[in-house]
Amino acid sequence: MNTPPPATAARLQTSPLDPAQATVNHTLPSGEPYLLHIARGQTLRIVDLEGNQAVDVIFYNAQDLAEHYSATDTMLAQGGIYLSTGSVLMSSEGRPMLTITADTCGRHDTLGGACAAESNTVRYALQKKYMHSCRDNYLIALQHADLGLGKRDIVPNVNFFMNVPVTADGQLTFADGVSGPGKYVELRAEMDILMLVSNCPQLNNPCNAYHPTPAQFLVWDTPSTQEAL
Repeated sequence: MNTPPPATAARLQTSPLDPAQATVNHTLPSGEPYLLHIARGQTLRIVDLEGNQAVDVIFYNAQDLAEHYSATDTMLAQGGIYLSTGSVLMSSEGRPMLTITADTCGRHDTLGGACAAESNTVRYALQKKYMHSCRDNYLIALQHADLGLGKRDIVPNVNFFMNVPVTADGQLTFADGVSGPGKYVELRAEMDILMLVSNCPQLNNPCNAYHPTPAQFLVWDTPSTQEAL
């Protein structure tokens, strides 16, 4: 069994894939939700267009929506709390969902969760309760998609490009981002995936310099998926 690399190591890896050959090329405005199906074998690239934007993502098995991304299984499988090249995102059934095949940012958060009315109140101030949040985005996207998913299906998410250091006493801190304009992460789907995205609208912490920005999503077919279409 291969020993996972250190949890804090940035495993930078560029990709040979050409954006001009992508079958999906979508720019998502800041603060907006997005739902996308990704077929097994396809490669997804998420691009931090202007730098330090938090892209909050939950993955579901498109063939069985009860199976979803599991933060705990993912951390246990790789022996660390940060994601980078080589990390395998695991499901609630202990199965590989996606593998990070390229990463020019170097670290992605598994612990910070998605902002919500409740967390905005606790972390910042009582009057922040009614600010738009990632949880709102998730609920809006699921309601419009009419997939039979609801509040109970919103599980702990991945925060791509977000910097959430853990202190020596186990506390989480929301710090300046470690990403930059044009940084990206690529993931290969190991099963058919439904991706639920909130391009975070958060205005109250320094992870995005208090300024939410757009993100880009690209998808490439592999030869096998192209033959199947």
